[in-house]
Amino acid sequence: MIGTGSRIATDAAQGFTFTRRAMMLSGLQIGVGTLLAGRMAWLAVAENEHYSLMSESNRVNLTLVPPRRGWIVDRHGAPIANNRTDFRVDLIPDRVEDKDRVVGMLTQILALPPDERGRIDAELKKSAGFRPVQVAENLDWDRFAAVSVRLPELPGVAPTRGFSRNYPAGAAVAHLTGYVGAATAEQYKETRDPLYVTPGFKFGKDGLERTLEPLLRGKPGAKRIEVTARGKLVRELETRPDTPGRTVRLTIDAGLQEYAARRLGTNSGSAVVFDCWTGEILAMVSMPAYDPNSFSDGISHNEWKMLSEDDHVPLMNKVLQGLYPPGSTVKPMNGLALLEAGVSPAERVYCSGAMRVGNGIFHCHKRRGHGPLDLQGAIAQSCDIYFYEMIRRLGYDRVAPVARAMGLGQKFDLPFTSQRYGTVPDSAWKQKKYKTGWTVADSLNASIGQGYVLANPLQMAVMAARLASGRMIQPALLSARVDRSPAALPFKPENLALVRQAMAAVVSGGTGGASRLQVPGIEMAAKTGTAQVRRITMAERRSGVLSNGQLPFKLRDHAHFICFAPAENPRYAAAIVLEHNGHTVRNLDTPLTGRDIMTYLFDRDRAMKSLEEVEPTWGGDIRTRMSAQQTAFNAANAPAASSPLPPEDAAAEASNVVDAAIEASNATTPTTGVAEGRTAELPLEDDAPAGNAQSGDAR
Repeated sequence: MIGTGSRIATDAAQGFTFTRRAMMLSGLQIGVGTLLAGRMAWLAVAENEHYSLMSESNRVNLTLVPPRRGWIVDRHGAPIANNRTDFRVDLIPDRVEDKDRVVGMLTQILALPPDERGRIDAELKKSAGFRPVQVAENLDWDRFAAVSVRLPELPGVAPTRGFSRNYPAGAAVAHLTGYVGAATAEQYKETRDPLYVTPGFKFGKDGLERTLEPLLRGKPGAKRIEVTARGKLVRELETRPDTPGRTVRLTIDAGLQEYAARRLGTNSGSAVVFDCWTGEILAMVSMPAYDPNSFSDGISHNEWKMLSEDDHVPLMNKVLQGLYPPGSTVKPMNGLALLEAGVSPAERVYCSGAMRVGNGIFHCHKRRGHGPLDLQGAIAQSCDIYFYEMIRRLGYDRVAPVARAMGLGQKFDLPFTSQRYGTVPDSAWKQKKYKTGWTVADSLNASIGQGYVLANPLQMAVMAARLASGRMIQPALLSARVDRSPAALPFKPENLALVRQAMAAVVSGGTGGASRLQVPGIEMAAKTGTAQVRRITMAERRSGVLSNGQLPFKLRDHAHFICFAPAENPRYAAAIVLEHNGHTVRNLDTPLTGRDIMTYLFDRDRAMKSLEEVEPTWGGDIRTRMSAQQTAFNAANAPAASSPLPPEDAAAEASNVVDAAIEASNATTPTTGVAEGRTAELPLEDDAPAGNAQSGDAR
């Protein structure tokens, strides 16, 4: 019996249900089919290029070809950094038939050290079958030819000719150009740029090579290689050439740069030369230095050890990173400040050789005194007492703004990653830094370029160029960024003229007589300077002050020199800073060094003749001395691993060594408040800058 409410399934009802389900299924099938067809059309038409490229990349692999770096040239187009042919040998893993035999033969032919064999084996294991593995680079022709003639016995070996960085002047341009090196693993992980792991590719690690990297790098080329689905090499296709980097022109005169580096001799020091009409830097030298070719090729452990242990700190760019009390080189600038404040140039101060201030005695470098001197005489004879007295009356807060206007304490827009810009102190600065007031002793010490005053050699050269030109010249190193119309300084032209006359008197009859140019018709104006780096106690004074020649290198005075020429119409200006020179060797002292460098600009033959007379007494030219130093160091030290120091290690350790040198050279020491280190009768003040023994520099 059929219950009430039950539905009877008739044939008509069943047929209707089946038809409805069939239509739904058909509609679903049509929808899926339409979707698939649309997707296929999208992939075949809209995404055709994308998937064609993917397909092509599965069939063809690209091996990048490192781009040739752009040249760095001087103002005349002479190369400062260029590229030389690089003979290298690589291995193509997929073509190597007997790895152990081939690598063993290469090790023997190329005389590779044992640890290089381990490196090659490790790279072969992790390298893709078609990607080259570097065996050796910078090969001489004999070794390159020895591999080339035995290629039938060395399947998978690929001797190639590429390009590597070359610095014709070597160490003379090291701190200017910097050097190049291979990318570190960390750098590759940051960028994932395949060029970074391409054999032979190097980029800027320091100096201009680093800061101008975007201009110098260029664009890589590529070798197209057809491979199977499993990555096996089938054949090499056409090669896409690289695009070389741009050539960068500097304001540097390469001949002057090399001459200045040679003329510094065995000194630890720096030289900067300006065109004082435009602010173009004609030379910027820091010596001693390293050979950037060695760094770029892979420096040996022994050479690295020698450089990092050298107390002359060849890894440090002293032009920008060295800070020194400028000593008496600030006296012309201080004289300008006095004139601008209304002091008469004819007013005289009597120099008796010493001056008492409170319970302290400040001495002049001339023990018996100079007698009465006006401003020009005080600058010419470098009299400390004149400046002590005048700036005691005026107050150093009236001098500091002039010092800043002349370039001290400034950081300039140059293509380098680091500059240290020193200190121009005043009462507000001391209160902020030391939470104590400015004293008369501070003013007296600052008046002779000691105390808290610190400057780098570039700033001292800018000071000389601005005094010479009367204009706010800005240092320029790139030819495309020269300001050829600098503004005038905010000082009276007649006051600048008086200061220039006083600097001419320094050479014609003052403390800088040895710097007189031997070029007929051209006179030079200059100012000498000495800055002590140690305290001279009363006990030492009573027993006899030790001369610089009796002191260890690090305790000797710094020697400074600023100059410009011609004196009556200045065109060139320069600054020479010699660390711990102590005026111990005449032909290595600042006056003769400055004279010869300036002579080069007017009479190159005369300058070269002067250099050739004295250079043999220093042990030869730069390369000869560096080679002899390395030989002596190797002989005195146990043999170290002969393999190159990894570039990333060298770069990191170089930075650490320079930081340590800077910290040591500018470590804080107590000040004595005593000029020329004569007596120490004022209370000591802690935390004054290093090298500020409050000496009256005097010469």
